Amino acid sequence: MRLSEFVVREGILPQMDATTKEGVIRAMVASLHTAGQFQGADLDDIVRAVLKREELGSTGIGRGVAIPHAKHPCAQRLTGTIAVAPEGVDFKSIDGDKAFVFVLLVSPQDRPGDHLRALENVSRCLRDDNFVKALRQSRSREEVSRLLDQLDCPAS
Repeated sequence: MRLSEFVVREGILPQMDATTKEGVIRAMVASLHTAGQFQGADLDDIVRAVLKREELGSTGIGRGVAIPHAKHPCAQRLTGTIAVAPEGVDFKSIDGDKAFVFVLLVSPQDRPGDHLRALENVSRCLRDDNFVKALRQSRSREEVSRLLDQLDCPAS
């Protein structure tokens, strides 16, 4: 399962200006909705599900990266997007540093295996410092999209 298979390109936010954890999550969920995902769903409920997952422990994995995620009944399939906050956001990351690159995942409740495989793939890809650096330097949705197309993370 490749990152490029579940990231909704139209939902990518290359220059997000959110300044809080909740702001990041709200902006990413709204962007996915604008891109045609979660139609008819209560977006606040999706945000609450992601924030509830954050209460279990921050998804800020360090080195400037966070992977907020949740399972939600509105998801018909694994759905994700990428956002970059040039100024960084305090995401309570494990290393104490701000997060700049975010990958949001929302998956169906009845597909835990897909959810785990996606998290595994995303974290593996985001261990590539050059990829993260390139994402942080991206200025457009098209640039981020091209990076995804060029990405070659080893499969699990």
